[in-house]
Amino acid sequence: MRSPLPDYMTEVLEACSDEDDGELAAYIPELAEADPSRLALALATPDGTRYAVGDADVRFTIQSISKPFAYALALVDHGLDAVLEHVGVEPSGEAFNEISLDPSTNRPLNPMINAGAITVHSLLDADRVAAGFAAFAGRDLEVDEQVYASELATADRNHAIAYMLRNHGIIDADPHAVVDGYTRQCSLLVDVGDLAVMAATLANAGTHPVTGEQVVPRWVARQTLAVMTTCGMYDAAGDWFTTVGIPAKSGVSGGLIGALPGKGGFAALSPRLDRHGNSTRGVRIFERLSGDMGMHLMEVPPAARPLTHGHASADHDGDGETESVYELQGSVDFVGMERLLVELEQEDEGAREIVLDLARVHEVRDVGRRMLLEGARRLVLDGHSVTFVDPDDMLETGDAGVIDVGDGPEAQVMRERDSRP
Repeated sequence: MRSPLPDYMTEVLEACSDEDDGELAAYIPELAEADPSRLALALATPDGTRYAVGDADVRFTIQSISKPFAYALALVDHGLDAVLEHVGVEPSGEAFNEISLDPSTNRPLNPMINAGAITVHSLLDADRVAAGFAAFAGRDLEVDEQVYASELATADRNHAIAYMLRNHGIIDADPHAVVDGYTRQCSLLVDVGDLAVMAATLANAGTHPVTGEQVVPRWVARQTLAVMTTCGMYDAAGDWFTTVGIPAKSGVSGGLIGALPGKGGFAALSPRLDRHGNSTRGVRIFERLSGDMGMHLMEVPPAARPLTHGHASADHDGDGETESVYELQGSVDFVGMERLLVELEQEDEGAREIVLDLARVHEVRDVGRRMLLEGARRLVLDGHSVTFVDPDDMLETGDAGVIDVGDGPEAQVMRERDSRP
């Protein structure tokens, strides 16, 4: 069977192709020569499956879509607190190239506007940008030298921003050198497939969906997605989030990405821009995708499935001592564990064997693991013995045969389901 997804994506392009009332980025001569009819859409899923339709082979410069990825690299290299000393996280409500700083802190308001992006770039070097972006894309990216030269020749406003930043002590480097490096960063060549995979890496908690590489830590992906949500679409961020509801970033070459946490990355190309600097047809494409596929972050999901798949108690030896077996399923997270702890509260004090079977579990979140071990500790304090059936090592105990739950005997870990006592 041929997947219907490419046909659906082609249908979306066709439905959004008629009206295109935007303008090319004429202030950069090379971008003013772009073919306005170009139209493409790509999707990358967390398991590495990729789809692309339309002018998917056309390469174009990444421009401001580079900003969240450079921000993520700076967070990895310097940590959140150090980066926050240089650039904030508040929406600006201003144009992307506004020459302004936060009046209370003298920092750029966020890393998605030019002042913030130039600041972020000053925290990186050329080798780090090249290697980091290659890791996000899954391949080396080259610079479009013509666009780079054209953009640098018309970068007076960015130079003014850089001098303002140095005047206020935000950057220490030579403003011309920083703008030169930032312009090269924006001139990296990508196609929509590259961008979809890069977005999917952020949506996949920093793990590249194809290579499996942990490109950035989970917390960095979360921080980057949060700033994309509130600031990625410039002074149209509010309209974007209410109608589309996906963390996103646009670029003046007509690219647009969306990263939906846990679901995948999307990328569109259409060169004409609206007054905010966002692709006009790209915005319509994402509005259609969000509406059709229910991708808005604020879409209320169905109630979570219970963590407990089954619960049974039995007296196997006829000695009056019973065993309680809890078969868990799905994701061991806060919500599921809260409900399980309510069930475990009903266990009377005594010498009962409590079996927690994780064979059906596909994920153990950190908070879920801590809650599960604390529940086991309290069961031990009540006089029970606790056994985990964990054939896939979801609790990450390695070869350990026991788990120290503190204040009493250790909980046993059984690797195979049929080894359960």
